[in-house]
Amino acid sequence: MNPVPESRPVYLVDASVYIFRAWFSMPDQFADSAGRPTNAVYGFARFLCELLEQTRGTHIAVAFDESLTSSFRNEIYPAYKANREPAPEALRQQFAWCKDLARHAGLPVYADDRFEADDLIACLAGHCRTQQRTFCVVSGDKDLAQLIGERDSWWDFARRRRLDQAGVLAHFGVRPDQIADFLALTGDPVDNIPGVPGIGPKTAGALLAHFGTLDQLFERLDEIPFLKLRGARTLPAKLKAHEAEARLALRLTRLADDVEQLRDAPRIQRDGGNEDALDALLDGLGFGRPLRERLHRQRATASIPEA
Repeated sequence: MNPVPESRPVYLVDASVYIFRAWFSMPDQFADSAGRPTNAVYGFARFLCELLEQTRGTHIAVAFDESLTSSFRNEIYPAYKANREPAPEALRQQFAWCKDLARHAGLPVYADDRFEADDLIACLAGHCRTQQRTFCVVSGDKDLAQLIGERDSWWDFARRRRLDQAGVLAHFGVRPDQIADFLALTGDPVDNIPGVPGIGPKTAGALLAHFGTLDQLFERLDEIPFLKLRGARTLPAKLKAHEAEARLALRLTRLADDVEQLRDAPRIQRDGGNEDALDALLDGLGFGRPLRERLHRQRATASIPEA
């Protein structure tokens, strides 16, 4: 991993969040010459420009989800994300264009069949830690808040919400290292992960504030009736009855940090990309001059040292 100035973080981008946001929010009249929709890739390109213009960072990596049904979590729990409709072909094509656009613009791109973008970002974050580098996770996904260390941050770019460790605790009600345990208790309907019936965010937060981890919670169930919690006397029985499900959920909500393709030091430094390939892609997509100029301006300034 290349050295990064201490004063600026490495930006780790969860691409899928911003592609889906553009797909649902951008007008559907964006199309290429063959009539194929281009609204998601247009919105994603605009997001990248805004991110690079605001941060002026030279170290950044963009992680993509490859499939909703082929991750290792589906092997553990076949119903994982089964509540989601498969992406339409028009959107799958735009995901491919988004990857090409990021690559041609000089940004390191990562995707994997068995590991989700969250896991790839967890691996990249781990490499940052080994180099004592700060990082900023750019995503609106609360799952990724579990990665945030003392000097790091989680940035919901679209909502202009940037949280450090203390901010994660204030916003989500648990520390970053407790996010996976929290979701194992409450469940995560977005990913079709069931929680323990009768345990909502407030109760889960209070339990973790007292016990610290899911493991400690199950080892000390006899303490729960003495806590000042609504329905505390009934909680031990509920938890015991659903212990297996909660422990399975924890395997799903924890991020993997051992993706094979990222075991060696990954590339995170931007470069000048490929000007001709970027122009060819933008020509095919039918994007106009303003966005084209912004992309090329960022591509051309990728190698300028940070102040």
